[in-house]
Amino acid sequence: MIVLGRIAAPFGVQGWVKIHPFADDPLAWCQLSRWWLGADASQPDWSPWNLRGCREHGGGLIASFEGIDDRNAAEGLKGLLVAAPREVLPQTGEGEYYWADLIGLDVVNEAGDWFGRVTCLIRAGAHEVLTVRDDGGHERLLPFVEAVVQKVDRAGGVIRVIWQRDW
Repeated sequence: MIVLGRIAAPFGVQGWVKIHPFADDPLAWCQLSRWWLGADASQPDWSPWNLRGCREHGGGLIASFEGIDDRNAAEGLKGLLVAAPREVLPQTGEGEYYWADLIGLDVVNEAGDWFGRVTCLIRAGAHEVLTVRDDGGHERLLPFVEAVVQKVDRAGGVIRVIWQRDW
């Protein structure tokens, strides 16, 4: 499952909810007929929900699900993660990645220094930031931009970066 976003709050009185997206093209999700909701990405407790409606609203999305017909029912969805199986999502283009594709990859610079593994990504306005943690718990934040990221080798499990150990 690829986590796409989180339900932030109810929207209106007819069961719609606000979605906080974790990806660049959330409108593409509106083409899906079903989303999966769950409380914890690490637990396989995803429940499929048929999507009744979906549209852009204020930089995010609002969505409506079959069986959620009023604000009280929508309140019960607040905080749940939104996901979909990888095979139903649009294919990524060259140089594009779902965040889930990057988490767990090793990060190595051009000198071969290992910095750790990607534990999460942060949306920081202008660009995303890789959070990289080594075995000793030391954490680095590296901008996920072309000037820093040389190559993403998903098959090899490595992200090669232009970054010095003492930066």
